[in-house]
Amino acid sequence: MTGSILFEAIVFLLGAIICVSIAKRLGLSSVLGYLFAGVLIGPYVLGFIGQEGEDILHFAEFGVVMMLFLIGLEIEPKNFWKMRKTIVGMGGLQVACTMLISYFLFSLLGFEWKVALTFSMAVALSSTAIALQTIKEKGLLNTTFGASSFSILLFQDIIVIFMLGALPLLANTSNTAVEQTSDHTNLLQNLPLGLQTLAILGSVVVIIIAGKYLIVPMLRKVAKTGVRELLIAAALLIVFGISFLMELVGLSPALGAFLGGVVLSNSEFKHELESTLEPFKNLLLGLFFMAVGASINFLVIAKSPFTVGGILLAVIVLKAVVLYITATVFKLKLNQKLQLTFTLSQIGEFAFVLLSFAFSLHILEQNQLDIMLVVTALTMTVTPIIGMLNERLLLPRLGTKESIKRPMDHIAKSQKIILVGFGHFGSTIGRFLRTHGVEATILDHDSNRVDFLRKMGFEVYYGDATRTDLLESAGIAEANILICAMDNPDVIKKLAKTVKENYPQVKLMVRAKNRYAAYEFLNMEIDHIYRESLETSLKLASEVLSQMGFRRYTLQRQIQNFIKYDEDSLRRLAKEKKIGDDSYIFKARKELEQQEKLLEQDFKRGIVEFDNHWDAEKIRKSLNKNEIVKNV
Repeated sequence: MTGSILFEAIVFLLGAIICVSIAKRLGLSSVLGYLFAGVLIGPYVLGFIGQEGEDILHFAEFGVVMMLFLIGLEIEPKNFWKMRKTIVGMGGLQVACTMLISYFLFSLLGFEWKVALTFSMAVALSSTAIALQTIKEKGLLNTTFGASSFSILLFQDIIVIFMLGALPLLANTSNTAVEQTSDHTNLLQNLPLGLQTLAILGSVVVIIIAGKYLIVPMLRKVAKTGVRELLIAAALLIVFGISFLMELVGLSPALGAFLGGVVLSNSEFKHELESTLEPFKNLLLGLFFMAVGASINFLVIAKSPFTVGGILLAVIVLKAVVLYITATVFKLKLNQKLQLTFTLSQIGEFAFVLLSFAFSLHILEQNQLDIMLVVTALTMTVTPIIGMLNERLLLPRLGTKESIKRPMDHIAKSQKIILVGFGHFGSTIGRFLRTHGVEATILDHDSNRVDFLRKMGFEVYYGDATRTDLLESAGIAEANILICAMDNPDVIKKLAKTVKENYPQVKLMVRAKNRYAAYEFLNMEIDHIYRESLETSLKLASEVLSQMGFRRYTLQRQIQNFIKYDEDSLRRLAKEKKIGDDSYIFKARKELEQQEKLLEQDFKRGIVEFDNHWDAEKIRKSLNKNEIVKNV
């Protein structure tokens, strides 16, 4: 077709819009929509995108890099350190067992030992992009299943560094030939192994130091300019710069980006970086999935259908069995085992790099490379389909069996309440209700958490509350209130939409992680919204003022005034069409000025005229003494 970059951009965007829209309408994952769009526009179906698809694939891998950077931002260093045993344990067991069994199987198929070892390395890797995107879409990243998946994927991203380092040892050519043909050369490859190790450790130290003493000060200076475009440029510079440094020393760019995110997770720019990079990440991830679909070579499939089909089936079954055993060893529940098994049973995107590098080293022949690249792309394509079948067919029948009861008999004031999500936010609500004699039907989608909370004395039931049948079993038809206490806004929106459409008599009370989530809920006509950090922040601020001598009753009243004015402002700003543009910023500043003016007036009026409550005895005496003097 035409070589115009504008034409190719139109094709990619149109394919994504049509196919992803259809996939979502059918209740499928957006990943499947992107993959199918790539197959359609690729060189072997409609032919809109030619052989340049491989170049697009390399560019689109920046979506994976950005995703890991944003995940790193969500993980504080102390929490990352706590996960080290799970990362090494689960990840190490999965990679070692998969490599060992797959090497044996490829050897039985007649492949040379070097080829079998290379293939086994590729098979041991799973797709970080597909797995984490699917997990995040379903709001399961903070569950036991989500944490286990992330641990395994992170270990794979680390071990791929050593795999790339080991491949030259298997090369069939001289070092000179390798240097000429390899695209994966780095500055350290000619150094002794000890110096390479020191240089790699040094690069990690550089990222940590730069994060504190270079990147954060730079972001502060950029923020002072007030130009949003500069902040976007700075965020992209951070991700690309860290990735480039990792490539120079032979490490995975995605791993470097993740480390950079962890380093910046405690900075004041954490949320700004998240909101700035999220659109780029989603766009590039979508492009990556489409490039994977376009890279499926149907000519290779037609030439060797039984070979490709046999390896494809063997790889998925092998990885599924190993993952199930790994989950069993680490005592995951049955539903979590099934989710882990079918989510990570594909070959990952780093296999493209690994296999191409092995070909450049003359370890693989052209036909071997073509077959494994097709198998890799096909495993990534069928994974969302397998996951969908697991959710709709296996989990309802074989998952953790928890009988959902009707609301408890003893409910104060005849209230019937369903509480969805029993993490740190939801458990506080549940405990406070129970203290006052109000029982609620509590649902949570993490079976490990359910078992733990039951041991703690809470009547918690396992299940996905977005399913109508589960809500019916929980008594939604007779309930008065449904509390959404989950931490994923997308899942809350899905649940709220289901309840509003099917059970309009139920009052919704939802948790909002931040102001922007609150805007979305307000536009869905949900009136009862509770921002998780608002009251806590105000309580802390009032304690500071109390320590400085302000009166507690005054502060308590001002907290209530602040909340009232802020909620009024929230409802007005939610009507803005584009949150974050110049019009929104102008109106938001005016709202802040008006809010501060009203609070200042309330404070001055209250402390002079009415505020005689909650004072210390010393202050009461002082006030009485002043009153006596005034009367005299």
